[in-house]
Amino acid sequence: MTAAYYAARAGQDVVLVDSRRVPGEKILLSGGGRCNVLPIESDPHGYATSSSPNTLRKIVQSWPLAEVRKFLEEELGVRLIEQKRTGKVFPATGGGEDVRDRFVAALRRKGVRIVTRTKVVEIRPSERRRVMLEGGAGIVAEQVILATGGLSYPRTGSDGGGLRIAEALGHRIVPTYPALVPLRNGRFEHTALAGVSLPVRLEVGAGRTKAIGVGDFLFTHVGYSGPVVLNMSHHVTRALAAGERLAVRVAWLDRTETEWLDVLSRGRGTLRGILKQDLPDRLVDKLLEELDLWDAPVEPMPREARARVLAALTAYPLPWVDSCGYREAEVTGGGIALADVDPRTLQSRIVPCLHFAGEILDAVGPLGGHNFLWAFATGRLAGEGAAAVREA
Repeated sequence: MTAAYYAARAGQDVVLVDSRRVPGEKILLSGGGRCNVLPIESDPHGYATSSSPNTLRKIVQSWPLAEVRKFLEEELGVRLIEQKRTGKVFPATGGGEDVRDRFVAALRRKGVRIVTRTKVVEIRPSERRRVMLEGGAGIVAEQVILATGGLSYPRTGSDGGGLRIAEALGHRIVPTYPALVPLRNGRFEHTALAGVSLPVRLEVGAGRTKAIGVGDFLFTHVGYSGPVVLNMSHHVTRALAAGERLAVRVAWLDRTETEWLDVLSRGRGTLRGILKQDLPDRLVDKLLEELDLWDAPVEPMPREARARVLAALTAYPLPWVDSCGYREAEVTGGGIALADVDPRTLQSRIVPCLHFAGEILDAVGPLGGHNFLWAFATGRLAGEGAAAVREA
């Protein structure tokens, strides 16, 4: 929709084709409907890609965050509010539906023709960029922008069709994987902890490739979620797509061994009683059950038992088995290699007069509105880039 808006703003005749009843269905799902539309601060280094990180940063920084906010507020008419505690920006009223509706209204004001419930199945560059639709009809277009998303939330229309079209035209597709996604557990008994939430430090992998994240962690009925799990999940799922399983370890409350030793030296009594002063009761019970230290006293505690307790508190091996897949992934990792596009216009280096925007490209942002920012920045580049191209 951003690409269509900016192409029309530049004076072009624009047709927006969407397979759903109304474009922008995924907007309605953001932030549980509240629509975390932007971050308070941009962090180009927080994105992940298998392509050039430098190219990714150039694309994100092509549209300063303050100008994106101005676009939303002044051109779309969306009043924004900041949630400083989380670093997120939301619409003041109406949530995702208001953002989507204002976007559609702005497109109509610019003269964009919106064609819905229509699926694009093929692009034929040799036939004057003929865009083939399901059922055999076609649209003749001087420029084409593919902004079809990845594979996440397929019920919104992002079923990977755009990736298949791009690959058929010769573009390199970095293998896709679900990102910002909960993980499934490998121990049935952990379902008893569903609903338990606390801050943690997560360590994924080991050695030079180890990644560390800090934030809130949530046990669910099927596994693990919360901001820190979602933000770190792309490390797990990208490796899994490549045939590698990474270890995930948890430091409860983001504390070190030294800090936990201070806790254990608070006084006498049972280990369970001491730990429950800081950790959720059900988590303490589960950890001590696994350690077989249910009624262990704090003093005296054998050195071997103390070492096991500290390991469970600072490097607990999370027994994950898989992610929750594309149905629950907020975004898709992988996609069209950034080397295949001109970062100034997002025009394909393989097929002239074909541009790309959004999640179809190889980039994943963290939680907090950063993937919206990527959609806005790439949409504007592709829309203006397509509008500026002239037939050879």
